[in-house]
Amino acid sequence: MSEEGWREFVAAGLDDWAVTHSGAVAAYVADSLPGAARLAAAVAEVPGLDGSGVLLTAGDRRLTVRLTRGVFQGEAHHIELARRISEVARELGATSDRAAVQSVQITVSARPDEIDLGFWRAVLGYDPLAEDNGIDPLGHGSTVWLQELDPAKPLRHAMHLDVSVPRDQVEARLAAALAAGGRIVSVEDLEASWIMADRAGNKVCLVAWPDAGIAG
Repeated sequence: MSEEGWREFVAAGLDDWAVTHSGAVAAYVADSLPGAARLAAAVAEVPGLDGSGVLLTAGDRRLTVRLTRGVFQGEAHHIELARRISEVARELGATSDRAAVQSVQITVSARPDEIDLGFWRAVLGYDPLAEDNGIDPLGHGSTVWLQELDPAKPLRHAMHLDVSVPRDQVEARLAAALAAGGRIVSVEDLEASWIMADRAGNKVCLVAWPDAGIAG
């Protein structure tokens, strides 16, 4: 999904869906675990979904649907797939829970000549998604992204988390993190991106990305 692709997806008016850095995601609440399993089975029968790379994660009273594993992997036909999945969910009485939608990424930063992507893929048992990252083949773990540090900086390496949530949920997530004792280290964008830290200084980048700049 190019930038044009995810912008078209966001603009399509798909209320159940949000675009995070892992692509288009929807979370549904069912009445029970069997209900979530029935919903997963029904979604799996949507024409065009089989073999598309979709990830369905069923749990107790919940089904999460990820149309892709990365924001730039989607195609125009994902809009119609998303509409049909939403229809199936409504037919089975499931409700959308946008507040539950998120993508978490571990960012490992190092100087360009010290980036060790092969190690991280190997030790985690991850598959490549793009040339600078790795993904859990089961879809349970966070994406790992290798970020280049400026060689001129004295710091040689660092790690932090990236948490991507829907733009209409980011202020609530920020407030919850602050109420839990977190602090804002810096503001990248007043409406879309904050670098936060816990009391020990461990950092998290909380973002409404990539759709923060698009009016709902």
